[in-house]
Amino acid sequence: MLAFLLAEGNFAFVVAVLLMLLIGLVQVIGFGHDVDADLHADVHGDLHFDFLSWLGIGRLPLLMLIVIFLAVFGVGGLMLQQLLRDWTGAPLPMFAAVPLVGVAALPVTGLAARLLAPILPRDHTTAVPLEVLIGTTAQIVTGRASQGSPARARAQDHHGQVHYVMVEPDGAGQVFQEGEQVLLVRREGECFRAISRGDFYLPRLDG
Repeated sequence: MLAFLLAEGNFAFVVAVLLMLLIGLVQVIGFGHDVDADLHADVHGDLHFDFLSWLGIGRLPLLMLIVIFLAVFGVGGLMLQQLLRDWTGAPLPMFAAVPLVGVAALPVTGLAARLLAPILPRDHTTAVPLEVLIGTTAQIVTGRASQGSPARARAQDHHGQVHYVMVEPDGAGQVFQEGEQVLLVRREGECFRAISRGDFYLPRLDG
């Protein structure tokens, strides 16, 4: 089995499967979430093109589509090569197998997107600008934040979509520890400024 996977004609398909697993792992951890939202937003204005819609773009997050394509391409390519080796005694050379399987994987990816889109919650495909996070609470999840040394924090927008952003204190001398909840007050480039929850007061509205 290992010899088959390491065969020259299977290299691209093995790499595709490994890349699929890596992206899936990154998404589970959470590092890839905002990248997906940015990519989704970049193409959303072009969805009137039938070809993009046919590929499934707009039905699912782009990273999910990429994972599906890599799975179809990698697993499908390995299955094809195994069948050809069993039937003819030799798999296709890589220069012939890669474009053949790549083209065949496109409609399968689009079909998978159409089948999965009604099942998945719609808020996972809603791309929003990061500015909507201003005024929301975030939790420091990795590192210790101080001015000039941001830490990674987890925030949630009004769709319930999770974002991982870099946060540093808005005030001099403040330090946010891992696990601490903070209020995002403004954005500067790729980093958010925040204040501690103890630094603001929200009046009660119950009477």
